[in-house]
Amino acid sequence: MVNTMQTLPSFQHLKAVVFDWAGTVIDFGSFAPMGAFVQLFAQEGIQITVEEARVPMGLPKWQHIQALGLQPRIAQQWHKQFGQAISNSDIDRLHDIFTPMNAAAVSQHATLIPGVSDLVASLRSSGLKIGSTTGYTRPIMAQMMPLAAKQGFTPDNCVCADDLPVTRPSPFGIYRAMMDLNVWPAHHVVKVDDTVPGLLEGQHAGCWTVGVLASSNHNGQTTDQWFALSEQAKIARREHIKSQFKAATPDYWVDTVADLPSVLQEMESRLEQGYRPIR
Repeated sequence: MVNTMQTLPSFQHLKAVVFDWAGTVIDFGSFAPMGAFVQLFAQEGIQITVEEARVPMGLPKWQHIQALGLQPRIAQQWHKQFGQAISNSDIDRLHDIFTPMNAAAVSQHATLIPGVSDLVASLRSSGLKIGSTTGYTRPIMAQMMPLAAKQGFTPDNCVCADDLPVTRPSPFGIYRAMMDLNVWPAHHVVKVDDTVPGLLEGQHAGCWTVGVLASSNHNGQTTDQWFALSEQAKIARREHIKSQFKAATPDYWVDTVADLPSVLQEMESRLEQGYRPIR
């Protein structure tokens, strides 16, 4: 199903890989937030679909709720229900409700994506540091990180959506990760993510970026569903997913992070030749 652990050479240029969480290293298909968003709005008498809930994925969850409330079909329902547009105080209230709902959901969707634990061991053996940023808040990550650690994923840091006044799609989460990891310059850092805001976070910081296809929020399939597809169906699916990333086309694509080693070696070779990420 996935690549076995690869032995990587020591890197002379690359210094760190910063991973997103849901849809990138854990929760294949990024299912944990979806049911919570649908339930959250249903409690307000607003019907949203899983597909609608996926659209703003990658944003901090307060901004995600805001984006949902501003989608025309949802906004129309909200105005009919409450007689006015969704307000910041509404979003504050919904966010307070959503956080424990999502924290409860992550425990049901906390399986590492196949190949992650072997990948991390290989990256560490090659001297790379392992960072992470997420659109989840610190209380949600307090539930998720111990579950991931038991399976072999313990990054050197984690920057959460509520750790900084402004995070994705700004570069500040990456800047914080670089400070935590004591690595620079940014073109010696790789950001791996399955969402547009998360990739923009890396691009705005000046990092290499790698977009994740198969395990991504935009694919929205389980591990079994993806690996059951024919190769022809996978090719078509990849192209469809890539079309959702036009606002943040990454430097490289992978199906899952298990495919990352060869990409990192190509980046290292390009850095040796003087190339930088093109923005």
